[in-house]
Amino acid sequence: MAVVGAGAAGLYAAVCASREGARVVLVSRSPLAESASYWAQGGIAAPLASDDSVDLHVEDTLRAGRALGRPSAARTLCEDAAAAVHDLEGLGVHFDGDAGGELALALEGGHSRRRVVHAGGSATGRRITRDLSALVANDERIEVLERSTASAIWCHDGRAIGLVAERPGGAVTPVLARGTIVATGGAAALWQRTTNPRGAIGAGLTLAAPAGADLADLEFVQFHPTALVSTDEAFDGFLITEAVRGEGALLVDTSGERFVDELAPRDEVALAVHMKRATGDDVRLDMRALDPGQFPNVYDTLRRAGIDPRRELVPVAPAAHYTMGGIAAGLDGKSSRPGLYAVGECACSGLHGANRLASNSLAECFVFGRRAALAALGGPAEPVDGGDPPANGPNPVPPRSSRAALWELAGLQRSADDLARLAHADEFPLVRAIARCALAREESRGAHQRRDFPHTDHALAQTHSIVRDDEPARFERWD
Repeated sequence: MAVVGAGAAGLYAAVCASREGARVVLVSRSPLAESASYWAQGGIAAPLASDDSVDLHVEDTLRAGRALGRPSAARTLCEDAAAAVHDLEGLGVHFDGDAGGELALALEGGHSRRRVVHAGGSATGRRITRDLSALVANDERIEVLERSTASAIWCHDGRAIGLVAERPGGAVTPVLARGTIVATGGAAALWQRTTNPRGAIGAGLTLAAPAGADLADLEFVQFHPTALVSTDEAFDGFLITEAVRGEGALLVDTSGERFVDELAPRDEVALAVHMKRATGDDVRLDMRALDPGQFPNVYDTLRRAGIDPRRELVPVAPAAHYTMGGIAAGLDGKSSRPGLYAVGECACSGLHGANRLASNSLAECFVFGRRAALAALGGPAEPVDGGDPPANGPNPVPPRSSRAALWELAGLQRSADDLARLAHADEFPLVRAIARCALAREESRGAHQRRDFPHTDHALAQTHSIVRDDEPARFERWD
């Protein structure tokens, strides 16, 4: 099996495949434990409390998704999330506990119960990727190609049969595989202002699309409401985890007044902050009543940025944070190209709908990462002769002008004229595809807000935008 990406989803998929006795080639652009997942401050959402249930978690997930979430995907996630947490514990991940020795459960926006587990407070991504990376590095059945890039998906007779990896120094390594899993993370760094590391540019989408994989729901990108505003580029856009608001941090305007329910779903909070700032008002996060020991890396970073959150209000504004759209995938990660799978943020199973519920994303990595690994191993064996490996695919790195244009023309609020400019004139194919999806959805729903179509069109509920090549977006209904 071949896996592209060494974030939470890719690492866990590789571990799950190895446990089944499979040999795995893992292609990682960066050294292990330096993926976007490493920086994830959120936790893993799972119905673990005595007053919680799978049904309640499903209800919260679908409510946040604004009538676009796929019920079967939500139920799959919520039914399997607790088992994924316990499996990670068995693999050596130590989650935070409460005074009674039970798992400590946090409350985050959109959740009706405390159900988010963390490891090291807001260092959850760091802890999990570190522990999984150590397992992968010491697993004799997993070969890791570090500092390497998957430059093309290898297809033969209508099926993906592996990939081509470009190694350091330009050497090329063809990899034949029974199943190929793309787990490269999201595309939020395509927007100029982002909470993501610069490598989150949708490289997996750029890799999968030329292989014939459909892309879905690209119009839905979640803007996190509390990204630090700083004149220092090293700190501007730093994500201040939603969990601080779950523990009592408040959003206030210039006069010190609250203007939004801090624990509403992210699309509501981000839009409220955006609208407040659009009137010339500043927005600040009041963390003065919190215990700094709960969020050590947040407080440490803010202090290094010149802000003491124990005494000062923290300036914040929305930034692109998470892409709900991606490679169209089923509940076992299957894409529209047989033999090719997608999991994690680069995939779109319909789980998140129009707005992701906080901390469902890490749960998604593990629940669907395992399902994709098992499905990939159940496919037909790779051919003895797959023909010549393909040439390199398109360059996944966008020009600076495309990132600026996407922020300006497809930010928190969009219009037909702006989107048409992107769809027809931008030089980067993935930006054009995003614009085509946003242009086709003539309504406002969740993370997609149109100035010219400010209301929700109920006829578009449960419909998902699909794009392939340079064709106009079409809509499909998924079960």
